[in-house]
Parts: sequence; structure tokens; C-alpha cells
Amino acid sequence: MHKQEQKFKICESVYTFSVSKRGWVLFLMMAVIWGLPYLLIRVAVRQVDPGLLVWLRTAPAALLLAPVVTSHRQWPALMRNLKWIAVFGVVEFGAPWFLMATAEQHITSSLTSLLICAVPLLSVVAQRIRRTEDRIDPRRYVGLGVGALGVAFLVGLDLGGGTLTWIAMMMLVCVGYTLGPIILATKLNHVAGPTIVFGATSIVALAWTPWALTHWPAHTSGETWSCVAVLSVVCTAGAFLTFFELIKEVGSTRAVVVTYFNTAIAVVLGITGLHEPLTGGIVVGFPLVIIGCVIATSRPKPALL
Repeated sequence: MHKQEQKFKICESVYTFSVSKRGWVLFLMMAVIWGLPYLLIRVAVRQVDPGLLVWLRTAPAALLLAPVVTSHRQWPALMRNLKWIAVFGVVEFGAPWFLMATAEQHITSSLTSLLICAVPLLSVVAQRIRRTEDRIDPRRYVGLGVGALGVAFLVGLDLGGGTLTWIAMMMLVCVGYTLGPIILATKLNHVAGPTIVFGATSIVALAWTPWALTHWPAHTSGETWSCVAVLSVVCTAGAFLTFFELIKEVGSTRAVVVTYFNTAIAVVLGITGLHEPLTGGIVVGFPLVIIGCVIATSRPKPALL
């Protein structure tokens, strides 16, 4: 009976796709939510200093989540895990957002998107080093490669739009974005999402407060404030609450593959919002991104016993 039950489970796993319907819904939500910031940051940094932008993204998000943490009586959990919440805040918010906003003052959004797509590749490397989660099947490497090729077609290898300094900044952003999900999955998986986001955004906002007070712009348009509001409420508070659920559903390594979809969304927004041209690379690259994403998030089929 035990052997028959085991065979049934193995057969069942062969025909079940590794990502659930809920996982795909969360995945697509994250693609849209994190496809927005490239456009919004580019608009915002025209009038707002990068360090001030970090403060404007984190401080309102912390204020919005404070009542949630209080009503759920999560303050003790916050204090017990304050160290790792602070580390998460630094590697996911504090440093990367400043570096990205600074880089976007000098390089194109297309190049920014392309460089961010190194995150899934770094995540796979990190998984190999840590030897955690499941065994990495060669098909997943193929999927990552196809996705990266699609991104290259999508945005073009326009390295002429930036310099080594700004590219290096974006690589540091990728490292932070790789470490963030690992910390969530290994050190903070028992802590409620709102508690983590509240603690992390509060710590980052406090750290950037002196900078914000001394770099406030003389004039800021309504368009800029609108971009900042969406970045804070939707792309910070809402996004990370959704991202935590995605990590729980599909794992930290697969969760960061959403980066490929982000780039596709960012390019579409560039075409419609910034009037960028629809190139042949976009027509060819978008399907490759989708195909690569599906392959990279699939699991190997277990052999029947």
C-alpha cells in the first residue's frame, strides 16, 4: 500500500506544473507592479534627489503599515527580528534604490532594465553556493539563458548609453536584489510580511531623514508627486507584501525570475509613456522572455519507480 501510494504521488508530480495558479497570479501581479518603477523613477529624478526619493518611498509606506502592525500585535515579533529586518532593509531598499535612482540620471531605462535582469542569474549562482532548495536542473539554466537573450532583444545592448561607473552601480543593485529574497526565505520566513516591510522601511527612512531634510527641492511638479506616491504605496508597500507571498508559493530562486517580465512591462511602458520606438528586438524578445520564464520556473520530472 505504501509503495502504491508513493508511485501515485510520483506520477502526480510528473503531470503537475511546479507553479500553482495562485503562484502565477502573484507572479503576474509582481511583473506589473515592478515594471512601473523604471518609468516612475526616470520622471521623479528630474526634480527629486535620489536620496530624497528613497526617503519619499519608504517613509509613507512605513506610516501606512504602522496601524497594521499595531492591530495585529506584531511589535514583539518586530523587535525579536529587528537585526535581520534591518539587514533586509539595507540590501533591498536603502542602498539599491539610491544607486538605481542615481544611475538612472545617467543611463537609459532600457539599459537599467537589462542590467537588473542579472538578478535571476545571480540567484541561481547563490543557490549553487548555498546548496539549498531543490537540485538545479539543466533546463532551468536553459530557461534563464533564453530569458536573458529575450531581454537583450527587448532593450538592446546599448552600452553606449552609460559608463562603467553607472553599470557597476547597477550590478551592486542586482547583488542587493539577490540577497533580499534569500534573507526573507531563510531568516524572516516566520515573520509576517507587513511587519517586515514596516520595520525595513522605517529603518531606511530614519537613516535617510538627515539627507532628505537637506536635499528638499525648491520646486516639485504634480507629476513628480504622483510618481512618488505610486512608488511608495504601490511599488513599495503593496509590492513587497505581494512578493512575500510569491516567495512562500514558489521559492526565492524562482520568485526573482519575475525580473524578466518586469523588463517586458518596462519596455511597453516606455513605448506608450515615453514614446520609445517599437523595434524588431521587442517583437522578437518579448516571446523569448515568456518562454524563458516558463522554462526557468519549471521543475524536472521525477523518474517513475
